Amino acid sequence: MSVPFLDLRALNARYVDELKAAAARVIDSGWYVLGAELDAFEREFAGYCGTEHAIGVGNGMDALTLILRGYRELGRLRDGDEVIVPGNTFIASFLAISENRLLPVPVEPDPVSFNLDPASVERAIGPRTRAIMAVHLYGQLADMAALRTLARQHGLLLIEDAAQAHGARRHGRHAGSFGDAAGFSFFPGKNLGALGDGGAVTTDDAALAAQIRMLRNYGSDIKYRHLVQGVNSRLDEMQAALLRVKLNYLDADIALRRDVARRYRAGIVHPQLQLPQVADDAAHAWHLFVVRCARRDALQRHLLASGIHCLVHYPQPPHRQPAYAALSGLSLPLCEQLHREVLSLPIGPTLDADAVEQVIAACLEFEAVAA
Repeated sequence: MSVPFLDLRALNARYVDELKAAAARVIDSGWYVLGAELDAFEREFAGYCGTEHAIGVGNGMDALTLILRGYRELGRLRDGDEVIVPGNTFIASFLAISENRLLPVPVEPDPVSFNLDPASVERAIGPRTRAIMAVHLYGQLADMAALRTLARQHGLLLIEDAAQAHGARRHGRHAGSFGDAAGFSFFPGKNLGALGDGGAVTTDDAALAAQIRMLRNYGSDIKYRHLVQGVNSRLDEMQAALLRVKLNYLDADIALRRDVARRYRAGIVHPQLQLPQVADDAAHAWHLFVVRCARRDALQRHLLASGIHCLVHYPQPPHRQPAYAALSGLSLPLCEQLHREVLSLPIGPTLDADAVEQVIAACLEFEAVAA
């Protein structure tokens, strides 16, 4: 039996009738952009995250880009200001910074959680530092309490890249409610995934929310009046309606993901595989289940030959990409080692018990192959 990395067809089939009804509702309404469905989703998602505002935008990178652009419009950021960001993130975190003519300052991650390390952040703070971007990698919250303390001590903005962390929580609070603002992605494979692209910003900052609402819609506060030079980045009515359906199932889906993660962590006992370590298993949203292996490429070949579809998140850090050649001289040895060793195993709410056992068995068999 082949085990897919994530079966989106099966995932959405569980509530296909509700999705079709939502789609029909939008079609019948005759209103497809900036309408009632988006208004309702923004209220519901803000309520879920525990924030005053949610603003639907075109995708996850736009969410981060517009947060930074909003703070530029409010005078909190200027050309050349520095934003501290984990070196082992997806390149979108860097691109959102660069798009605003700001400078990404990548730092080493925490060696246990792979998340942004407060000690590394503190060492990187300099006279041009204006913000910290904490990426909740793989669905586990960064150490937001320590990062918040640093941000307050140094007068910095604290931004959450929550693209992988829908539903992650700590001390009764959800991802998206810890920083000054947070960016979410609704790419189809996310824990809360649309049937296309989409994103959102959450914040308690009313001035920032107002700026982003203008920026996403050509810089317009009312039709045909443009106060700033904005963009076109709007979560459309169809995706908002579909996301409203799926938001109702998010916590139940994360519970299923946690069950898969618990079984993996109990069953994969292997000297060459390092499993994820978590501060609180009940708080992790388990968007990805990422193992480390010094012989990662051999492990991936073995699993693929065994019918287990697995992916690398991510093969190369942003500062080693041609797009960021100016950062190629940086030495981030732990970050670079992680990118050589990480491998994501299948995980999702539709992964059944037999498939989980097949993944576990294939991982355990790797020892014989490597011997």
